[in-house]
Amino acid sequence: TEIIDLIAVARLCMGEVTEQDRVTLSTDVETAPILGDQGQLAQVLRNLVENAFKYGSADGQIRISLEQGQTGWISVSVADEGEGIAPEHMPRLTERFYRADAARSRQAGGTGLGLSIVKHIVERHRGRFDIVSRVGHGTTATCIFPPA
Repeated sequence: TEIIDLIAVARLCMGEVTEQDRVTLSTDVETAPILGDQGQLAQVLRNLVENAFKYGSADGQIRISLEQGQTGWISVSVADEGEGIAPEHMPRLTERFYRADAARSRQAGGTGLGLSIVKHIVERHRGRFDIVSRVGHGTTATCIFPPA
């Protein structure tokens, strides 16, 4: 475990995507230091950004937001402009192998493990993971971590 700057991890993940013009990063801090494993934290952001590309609208923007709350906790959110997720699927999204849209997931190459891995890594880093979605308005996945 070492001190990792989540902003640097977000920029690294943004640099890996092919359609970089569709991804924006906004933050209200210069650095976002948390204690953790850089490889695992990069995997979290990579999974969330990949999901935003897979399930967001074909040409919509993907917004990564990084903020530090008054308590010092750091949140990183990935939001897409997709069709959103129906309410009945929300409670099961982080279950292993669960897919809200199985046909689309298979077509896009998903395993159904992405969000369960994200939740596991976030909890291992003493954080919280949450997904908010409105049908027709897109989905926002948020990870909140304690400060280093």
